Amino acid sequence: MAPIVKVAVIQLYPKPLQPELNFNKAAGFIRSAASQGAELAVLPEYHLTNWRPDDPSFVTHCAQWQTYLQKYQDLAKECKICIVPGTIVETHPNEEKEEERLVNVAYFIDHEGVIVGKYIKKNLWHPERPHLTSSTRDAHEVFDTPIGKVGMLVCWDLAFPEAFRELIANGAKIIIIPTFWTLNDCNEAGLKRNPSAEALFLDATLTARAFENTCAVIFANAGGPSGRGYAGLSQVTVPFIGPLTRMGSCAEGMSVVDLDMQILEEAEDNYKVREDLAREDWHYDYRHTRGKEVEEDKVREKL
Repeated sequence: MAPIVKVAVIQLYPKPLQPELNFNKAAGFIRSAASQGAELAVLPEYHLTNWRPDDPSFVTHCAQWQTYLQKYQDLAKECKICIVPGTIVETHPNEEKEEERLVNVAYFIDHEGVIVGKYIKKNLWHPERPHLTSSTRDAHEVFDTPIGKVGMLVCWDLAFPEAFRELIANGAKIIIIPTFWTLNDCNEAGLKRNPSAEALFLDATLTARAFENTCAVIFANAGGPSGRGYAGLSQVTVPFIGPLTRMGSCAEGMSVVDLDMQILEEAEDNYKVREDLAREDWHYDYRHTRGKEVEEDKVREKL
């Protein structure tokens, strides 16, 4: 039988531009998770600073990324728990411009404080693009961790099934998604049709991704005060069942749940998604490039 992994999903409210306060609050949740026997704790995207890229102090706070990454490594070792500290925005020298280059990074830190995985957000949400640098066409990596083979995505990556396919084709069983997704991310037209459109997007897509990839999805979204657009809805979702736990409001909090990995084996036995992906005659390629299409057109023209 496959193991049971105890997971803590933390729906933190990131107070804007207060990284030390937010870290201390996160550390309190993580210590509580460890005391409940959790093997993994996951925090939201932008959990240290919130998303305030136009504030002059935002970049200054992001420049402290190494300090906070080390704090999480120390905390993981202290508590003997794996941690995905949401995302940490890092500053790096920009060779082409005078200002700093910003990247939005998720880390997997094991229970001994060792970084075993790193992922830079690939699919940037439209308002992020003037501020952040994407990981562009770098491959989605799968990491060997104490809880099994893990892939990491961030927020808007959720909308791209190709990312999931690449991860599970490389063996991922658990996909972790730190997120800062709000109800206000919907445009005016969508909100007029359904004020809860983004909540519907999240619930429907998370369940679909778990089913269609026979994987577990750990989704940690930011929480916050009611009426400010925070969506919450952090959850751990698996095939057959849907959410094992789901924080049904935007309130700050934590849920600890047992993730039975046997469910994933049973789902794959039924749907055989991974088996199909591994076939030599499988129908699809997952690296869609315009260049490839151009070359194929040239071949057709010659024929």
